[in-house]
Amino acid sequence: MTKRKRYSNEFKARVALEAIREELTLAELSKKHGVHPNMISGWKRAAIKNMAAGFSKDDGGTAKEAAAEIDKLHSKIGQLVVERDFLASASVQLLGTRGKKW
Repeated sequence: MTKRKRYSNEFKARVALEAIREELTLAELSKKHGVHPNMISGWKRAAIKNMAAGFSKDDGGTAKEAAAEIDKLHSKIGQLVVERDFLASASVQLLGTRGKKW
């Protein structure tokens, strides 16, 4: 069974831009790049749909939210590590090591 071919984002953007320019037909672009015309059409639609995101000014809000989420997750990881270590030492004291240690 053959493995699916993966295309880089740069390649997709370049082909989608050529499709948006409409200098060549989809069939010609398909032959030129060795990609099915339906894939080119999908890349073109995605490029047009997401084009407005390149002009948005509200990029700082999402970055701050992501940083806050990362900090929250790091604190949760720290809490879980402390709890695990406590429970491991308590189980050793109660049950003995029995040859097992975290």
